[in-house]
Amino acid sequence: DLEVIWAPDADSKLSGEVKGKTIYIYESEEEKAVNTLIHEFIDFLVSRALEPYISFANAMIKLLSDIAYRRKEETIETIVRLLTSQEGR
Repeated sequence: DLEVIWAPDADSKLSGEVKGKTIYIYESEEEKAVNTLIHEFIDFLVSRALEPYISFANAMIKLLSDIAYRRKEETIETIVRLLTSQEGR
């Protein structure tokens, strides 16, 4: 399911990269291209192994952000009520 595209590009700032399930190799020299392919393949495997942890961390960040936002809004509303109830006195 993994595709490799060798697209030599002397102007590229990258030697290679992984995008989805495709490894792009930009090195024009064969030996450098092979080393880059090995590097990017290992990067692909390690990144895939880390995906569950990253998904979990992102879900926790979203949950905590939602809780913090609700608490902030509740606090603001409480302060507004306190300030507006003081105006009538």
